Amino acid sequence: MTSVIDIFNSKIERPLALTIGFFDGVHLGHRYLVSELSEFAKKRNFASAVLTFRTHPRQVLHSDYIPSLLTTADEKIALLKETGVDYVVMTEFTREFSMLTAQDFMRLLHDNLNVRCLMIGYDHRFGHNRSEKFEDYVRFGKEIGIEVVQSSPLVIDGINVSSSAVRKTISEGDVAKAAKLLGREYSLAGQVVKGFQVGRTIGFPTANISYDDSRILPKDGVYAARVTVESHLYDAMLYIGSRPTVNTGKTSVEAYLFDFSDDIYGKNVNVRFVDRIRDSIKFDSIEELKKQLGKDEIKAKKQIANSKWQIANDK
Repeated sequence: MTSVIDIFNSKIERPLALTIGFFDGVHLGHRYLVSELSEFAKKRNFASAVLTFRTHPRQVLHSDYIPSLLTTADEKIALLKETGVDYVVMTEFTREFSMLTAQDFMRLLHDNLNVRCLMIGYDHRFGHNRSEKFEDYVRFGKEIGIEVVQSSPLVIDGINVSSSAVRKTISEGDVAKAAKLLGREYSLAGQVVKGFQVGRTIGFPTANISYDDSRILPKDGVYAARVTVESHLYDAMLYIGSRPTVNTGKTSVEAYLFDFSDDIYGKNVNVRFVDRIRDSIKFDSIEELKKQLGKDEIKAKKQIANSKWQIANDK
């Protein structure tokens, strides 16, 4: 069972093999890294640990930075626990923390957490100004008593799987490709709030979803989706955009749940993006919009039926 600990208030008796990163999305590349770490730890009878941060470091260093995240901190912890790693070291990134040199940080890991092996991602750097290279980490490790090793990248369809690569596919609207890199459908949690209630007037009542502004949204358009409401899973189609035909002028995230008529205002929901249907289009009339939405529903149901991602225990 995975334990969540703090770098400053935890004492670990068993030697640790640890890796560091923000782990946004906990995608297949991250899971591959943790798998390598766990195998390494097992061979040396070490415990395994992932050190990550609750807040994106750039938010601390640049107050005007607005992240585009794949997961919230709580979602990230839950996903890391799924990997079977022994410890998740959840750390608050502060300005004081950012001033630590790589060598000082490694010494902190050694003294506070009993780290004896540090596995570094193929493209990861740490320490003040991130000026050191892998060879420097190896040298520091020999002085401190930490073996430093480097992981290899996971390549899928010619892409080195990374959080940046996942964000790129999502921002382009290619949620099906993003799922291949994540190892699951991209999801977005939120609460149903009062919207403009235009959809119900044309036969497509939608749930207007409020979400965390720090989360990345797929490109404007219409998507096939699955929506969880109170542990029940519903097929749906979802719209992201500014509703050009009805001209409300505001960006919306709205889900039309198939064969569903309950009042869910105020309910928490979780949206899983299955595939993209089309771009956001301005129609000449409401009737044209209704016809297109009917076609969208047919396509969404086919995409969902053909999706490889099976959700046995959606939460």
